Amino acid sequence: MDEERSRPAGVDDTTVVALGELSKALETIHRVRGHLYSAHQLVGGADLTLDRVVKLFREAGHDETADRVEHELLGRNLLPGRWTFQIMEEFDDGYYAAFQEIERDAREMLADGRRHIYESEMKQRRRTHGRVGHEATPRDATEMS
Repeated sequence: MDEERSRPAGVDDTTVVALGELSKALETIHRVRGHLYSAHQLVGGADLTLDRVVKLFREAGHDETADRVEHELLGRNLLPGRWTFQIMEEFDDGYYAAFQEIERDAREMLADGRRHIYESEMKQRRRTHGRVGHEATPRDATEMS
């Protein structure tokens, strides 16, 4: 097994499962962050498109509609006082940073900082030992080639 992901002596099954679940939750939060950045970029792109919308409405003689888009939508906050970049900064500096810190601290305190112990042990159980494509580590794959 990969030494840096092996279970340290004295770490029980429940702790390994708990650390695995905490890691899984953090991975979900990484995905949330990606979705938030997608929303940030999509909202920004939509706002920039409104410049063209206003221009086209004016060209078509729809000044009232152009004014409404320009004054009520263009540059509008997504949440009170916040554009999406501000939401992202608050998320990154607050919830996201705290989640990462707590997950890292739990690993450091309970498992010598080792990551993915649960998955590493699952890999050992599920792979076919000695078979190409089922090596424990990249080094083993090189040796079997």
